[in-house]
Formats: sequence, C-alpha cells, structure tokens
Amino acid sequence: MTAPLKGISASPGIAIARAFHLAHERFIPTQQAITDTDAEVGRFHLAVAVARDEIEVIRSSTAERLGEDKAEIFEGHLMILEDPDFIDAIALKITDEAMNAEFTLHETAQSFIELLQSMSDELLRGRAVDIEDVSGRIMSHLRGVPHMDLAGMTEECIIVAKDLTPSDTAQLNLEFVRGFVTEIGSRTSHSAIMARSLEIPAIVGIGAAVQQIPAQAVIVMDANEGIVLIAPTEEELTAYQDKKQKNDLRRMALSKLKDLPTLSADGKQVELAANIGKLEDIQRAIDNGAEGIGLFRTEFLYMGRSSLPTEEEQFTSYKYALEKMNPKPVVIRTLDIGGDKELPYMELPKESNPFLGQRALRLCLDRQDLFRTQLRALLRASRFGNLKIMFPMIAVLEELLEAKQLLEEEKQKLIAEGVQLADHIEIGMMVEIPAAAIAADLFAPEIDFFSIGTNDLIQYTMAADRMNETVAYLYQPWHPSLLRLIRFVIQAAEKEGKWVGMCGEMAGDETAIPLLLGLGLHEFSMSAGSILPARELISQLDQSSWSDYANQALTMRSTQEITQFVEHTRNGVIHHG
Repeated sequence: MTAPLKGISASPGIAIARAFHLAHERFIPTQQAITDTDAEVGRFHLAVAVARDEIEVIRSSTAERLGEDKAEIFEGHLMILEDPDFIDAIALKITDEAMNAEFTLHETAQSFIELLQSMSDELLRGRAVDIEDVSGRIMSHLRGVPHMDLAGMTEECIIVAKDLTPSDTAQLNLEFVRGFVTEIGSRTSHSAIMARSLEIPAIVGIGAAVQQIPAQAVIVMDANEGIVLIAPTEEELTAYQDKKQKNDLRRMALSKLKDLPTLSADGKQVELAANIGKLEDIQRAIDNGAEGIGLFRTEFLYMGRSSLPTEEEQFTSYKYALEKMNPKPVVIRTLDIGGDKELPYMELPKESNPFLGQRALRLCLDRQDLFRTQLRALLRASRFGNLKIMFPMIAVLEELLEAKQLLEEEKQKLIAEGVQLADHIEIGMMVEIPAAAIAADLFAPEIDFFSIGTNDLIQYTMAADRMNETVAYLYQPWHPSLLRLIRFVIQAAEKEGKWVGMCGEMAGDETAIPLLLGLGLHEFSMSAGSILPARELISQLDQSSWSDYANQALTMRSTQEITQFVEHTRNGVIHHG
C-alpha cells in the first residue's frame, strides 16, 4: 500500500471502488493560415451553435434531476456563448488575422482563463473552469471529436481526474459512480457544489499525486477526512467497510430529524438556520432541515462580472430565495465588499490595512448609489416571503441610524410609486466588532435582532489576523473575552425583547454548541451539512444545566481551562451511541 493521499473534503462520505481515470485530452492546435475567412467564421459559429444545443440539453436534464437552482450553472455557460467579448472577439480575430478557428479559440480562451486564474477572488477563479468547459466543447465540434459522455458509465468506479467540469459532474451516472477525486479544485468550485447536491463523496485539490493512483486499482476515499487510500490492505478494507456502514446508518438516522423542531432535552426551542453564498445553496439548506437562512451573503451577485448588478437582477434573486424558503425566515446581509473581497470593476483604492478600512456598510454609506439600489431590490422582494435585512460591519450607532434612514427613504419612494411591500421587515445588525458588542445595549433599541459574526469578532477582539500563521495561536473562540462579549450581547438583546443569532463558524462547532445554548443563543446559523448533527446534539443537552455550566465557564481565566471544562462536562453528560 502506498502512503495515503490528502486533499480537501468537498462532499462528505466514504466510497470504495476501482479507480477510473478520466483523461481529458489536452489538445493544443497549431496555427494555420486560411484564405476563406468567411467560411472559417461560419465553421466556428456552427460549432458554437452545436455546443449551445448540447448545453441546453444538459441544462434541462440538470433542472429535472437536481432542480432549477443547480441548472443555473449552465445558464452561465450559455451566457459565455452569447458574450460578445468572447464569441465575437474570436470571430473578428479569425477575420482580421486570417487564422484557423481552432488556434484562435485556443488563444482567446487561454487569455481569459489565465486572467481569471490570476485573480485573488475565488469566485472569479472559478469562472476560469466555465470558460475551459465551454471552449473545450466548442473545440471538440471544430475537430469533429465527440465530447466524453460520463452518463455512459457501466461499471462501479471512483472517478480520478485533474478536475471535473460542471457538465462532467452533472452527467455522472450515479448508478455506477461512487465518488470522485481531483488534482485541483476547492470547496466552492462548481464540481464541489454539484457533488454535495448529488450527495456523493468528493475530495479535491490533492495535487499531482493523483497520477500515482493506478488505473483499475481498488481505492478507499474517506471524504469526511479528505483521505484516499490506494490498494488498501485487507485489514484496512474491512475497517473502512465497517466505517462506511456506520456512516450510512448515521445519515439515515439523522435524516429522520429533518422536519422536526430543534428542542433541547428539557424542551428549550432554538432555531437552526443555514449560511448560504449562492442561490443553489438554498435547496441543500432545505434538504438538510434548515429552519431558515441565517446568513444570505449577497456578494455573489456582484462578483465574477464586469459591472454592478441591476436592481432587477437583484430583485429576481432575492424574490427567488424568499419564495423558495417561504414562510421560513431569510436573513439577507447587505453588500459586504472590501477587505479580502474585491470588485475589480469598481477600482476601489488600495488600502494599507483593508480589513480595518472602507469595507461593507462603510463602503455602502459612501457609495449610496449602489446601496440604495440594493435596498430597493430588497424592499420590492419583501412581499414574497419572510425577509429580514441585516447590516454588516457596524462600529458606531450613527452608521446604523444612517443605514436605517436610507432604507426608510427608499421605502417611502417605493410606496409613492405604488409598489407593494411587506407589512413588516425585521432589521438587524451583525456584531463583529468589539465596539458593537460592548455597546450592544445602546444598539438593541434600534434593531430587531443581532447576529454575531464570530470569524471577524474573534480576530478583531484578539487583534490577530486569522490568516496569519505566526499569530494563529491567538485565534481563540473560547477565550474568556469572547464568551463575555457574547453573553453581553445576548443579555442586552433580551432586556429589549430582541433575539440573537450567530452566523460565524463557531455556531456549527459541536464543541461550542452546548456552551452557546447555555449562554442563551436563540439562533444558530451554519453550513447546511452541520444542521442535522447539531439538531441531534441539542436534543441530548439540558439547556438549564448548560446555563449553569456557562456561568461557571465565564469565571475561568483561559481558553485551555474553558475547553477542558466543556469537554469534560459534555462527555460526562452525553452518552454516545
């Protein structure tokens, strides 16, 4: 047996099967001069038309198989086929330079791919895969070579590949494909998203080591841990077969909790919601029993494009989300751009410390044109579901009051225009800056809810960049200062009869959940896949007991002391099956 390969768990689960290498031929065309440019352009447009027909078929079958939200990936592919900056530019280049279509397509696509791959934003880098997928399909028709059809698989296997395009993933025959491992990719790549929707194990980003996997070798992929075993021993194979069986049984047991309320052992009800970053995440939230959307990041509407989204585009997306979840609540966060999230087309000035600079609401209050457009779209969509609007990155009361004032102004304009709106929309703010947490009693009368964003709150409280390895030891969710801030926010809210949620990663941490329940948190918002395990855990906890334990934890002096106390208490209270 060779050493296990380690990658990123993109979709959980365990699979055991023989490896099937999916080798997309990397065709690099040669440059050829042509004399009849009109005929060559016609040949190119014919290949584009055939590719469009194929993608339409894939889009329809994906919508039928996985839902309209997943099929939206292929709307993006169809848009590439209509994009004049891509298609018309190739046709013009063929004419101007009298070069063959294959070479011109390859040159143009590569320039787009390299530009997108060089960008720091993960979503924009992901667009490079779409360009590669679409241009590869056009190229196959120019060459008269059939595009590989993964729907035709007839033997049980685990796919091994450099990467899977969205159309590859959408066409996987799940009767035989048990999972896939890839050389490149991330948790947010389209193939990873599709794998989670298909509920098949996927490990991505293993690196060039995937080439070490011999074709037809039996492999074990433990996508819970991101590990691939090549040619496992009999002992290992037996151990993973047992683990897979237990994993399957646990998934079946958890699925029974999908439509149940979230109740502690002593009857305290809380809400488990999902964090989402794209519309296609909504169905997964529903499938995993989310009682609402606790954090709808709207940045996806602004990224991966060359201009700001229109009011109508935003309205359509918000309306879709609200209708899909109705009557469950949807907390939509207004634009949180800046910091590490850039919009190249806005040409924002470089800042020496962008995380402490003009980002999120600070930017929106300065750029009221884009902020008012988003507020109008949100207000117009409000009547289609249970909308709650949340403002991010608030440090002082004046920022919250100004944001509310702008919202009210747009509301009155829409009413004057005769637009129908929801009777009431809850307004909340994120607590991610220590100043906002310490002054929570001043903010509480002005809002309907708080949502604690622990990722930023921890790094700002500890003055430590969570991405900086040299100070990573200071990123301590359990530090007494954090717990005191969380308790202070909850107490300030409860005095005003308001509720408090948490949308940072701490909310889905099974070690943190008992203490957060004890502190009195009302809503936990997390990744969809964490919801059912969290519901099971809470059903085993006694909230009143954990309220006492939380008070004890708040008297402790260090992260180590608190974590040991929580682990010891939890293990003594919960009986694991």
